[in-house]
Amino acid sequence: VTETVPQVRERKDQGLPEMPVLRNEAINGYVREERDGLMFGPYERPANLEHFARDGVPDWFGADLLPENMEAVEDNWAAALDLVPILGEVGIQANVRGPICTSPDNLPLCGPAWGKRNLWLAESFTGGLLMGGGLGSELVNWIVDGEPHIDLGEVDPRRFGPYANKVYTGRKNKEAFGHNFGIHYPGYEWPEARRAKMMPCYDRLDAAGAVWGAVYGWEIPLWFAPKGEEARDIWSYRSFNSMPHVGAECRAVRDSVGLFEMTPMAKFEARGPGTEDWLNRILANRMPRKVGGIVLAHLLTHKGTVRSEFTVTRLGDEHFYLVGTPRGERHDFDVLQKSLPADGSVQLTNVTAERGGLTVVGPNARSLLSDLVDGDLSNDAFPWMSAQSLTVGLASDVRMMRINYEGELGWELYHPIAYNLHLFEEICRAGEAHGLKHCGYRAIESLRLEKSYRAIYRDLDLEHTALEAGLDRFIKWDKDDFQGRDALMHQRDRGLEQKMVTLKVETVDADAWMNESVFFDGKLVGRITSGATSHHIGQCLSMAYINIDQAQVGTALEVQVLERRVPATVIADSPYDPNNQRLRM
Repeated sequence: VTETVPQVRERKDQGLPEMPVLRNEAINGYVREERDGLMFGPYERPANLEHFARDGVPDWFGADLLPENMEAVEDNWAAALDLVPILGEVGIQANVRGPICTSPDNLPLCGPAWGKRNLWLAESFTGGLLMGGGLGSELVNWIVDGEPHIDLGEVDPRRFGPYANKVYTGRKNKEAFGHNFGIHYPGYEWPEARRAKMMPCYDRLDAAGAVWGAVYGWEIPLWFAPKGEEARDIWSYRSFNSMPHVGAECRAVRDSVGLFEMTPMAKFEARGPGTEDWLNRILANRMPRKVGGIVLAHLLTHKGTVRSEFTVTRLGDEHFYLVGTPRGERHDFDVLQKSLPADGSVQLTNVTAERGGLTVVGPNARSLLSDLVDGDLSNDAFPWMSAQSLTVGLASDVRMMRINYEGELGWELYHPIAYNLHLFEEICRAGEAHGLKHCGYRAIESLRLEKSYRAIYRDLDLEHTALEAGLDRFIKWDKDDFQGRDALMHQRDRGLEQKMVTLKVETVDADAWMNESVFFDGKLVGRITSGATSHHIGQCLSMAYINIDQAQVGTALEVQVLERRVPATVIADSPYDPNNQRLRM
């Protein structure tokens, strides 16, 4: 905080309003008025940040400040003096330096503590005035009403798992807080504390040209660079350099066969005499009655909004297998665990680390797998939406599920993790004769949008009901009861005010991929939740919540994509193979 700045004092004497806060990336900080002087708030670069109270807060610490370290912000000051020379012409009245509590992604931890009942967290607020009031209000709503009034998934403490230990957290703290300023590209993959949690076939994927991202601590292949091309992303607000290669992966899935590594998927097992009744009570869909049956089911809030999504497979009379999103591993397990019946009739186990996952998908999937599987993969013997435990290669107890997120003939293979590398190599070997191609998570995004498949945490959230999200076919109204049923029945009778639709967006050089505004006759009528370039349909396909009056197929809209407002049209869901004939091949 500086001493008096004559120009600031003069403005105040004239009754002029306070000047705007100056935030500048070059100085990695901000400058604003403070009484009749200026305040410069520099943010140390990651290498200059120091941890405080890493092993516990010292007994002597209360609301104390810490000694100044001018060397840590020397570069910030030099840049600030060039930008605001008056900072160097007046004296410094006070230095204020204190600890800030941060998390690995620089966002608060606000919500229920995992594994504990009636214990709530509200910490890691890097901006108390900015965040405290709103999150405090929503935390009260959550405690009193059972759910927050807005989706707090981004700050839910359960977004981190056991991988976020003290060493990991310390390294990510410095990276996240030290990059408060700077350009943050969409989907950017932060490099610190990486290459720790990997599937056994990681080195094979890496050798095949994988460009890596991270989810829930896991390394995941985003896309594959062909030989001769550097395996790295060139980040941009517009189309990435990966676009043509993701397109090739998508075409392989549509025309021949693709291989996806899906080990990070969250996997839970539920056993016991009360399991079927329990799942039917907490999930909106009805559990499969036959062993080997599969359903897609959603765990709703009492308001009918979507908290979790699972693929549920019946493995035995009292044995069910649930697969969910990687990001939801701790969150979903905690929600399920806290809903277990008190009589002990259900035992829930997290088996994520015990089983790997590989998806073989495309019109040649059956031919490829038939060379490896000790079993009959024909439609009669192994129909769509069913599962069997078979031997694949030398791998025993491979849970083959005829379901996938890409919208083609295919199987998901959940196998004992010790067989992951063997299965990967066997599939690659057999795939040489069938046009097999390695595929990454960006291809999944494009392929699932061609089927209008919803994504949890993006298209499905705590602010929109299952009916608004278009999940009607996964709701069994004739069940005695399920969580959220009353709210949905009331909404069904009253009518929807908004609805999720599929949009075809005439983008130029950037996709409408998240949170873009949707307009009708110049009026805001909706919001994009996800989107990607379609390499089969063409142009960009996006999911969006739209006011019900504009949700009819054929409605012409506009979407604000960066500096352009581009045309968009509401189209029917599942523009690729709307009758699911490819899945039933």
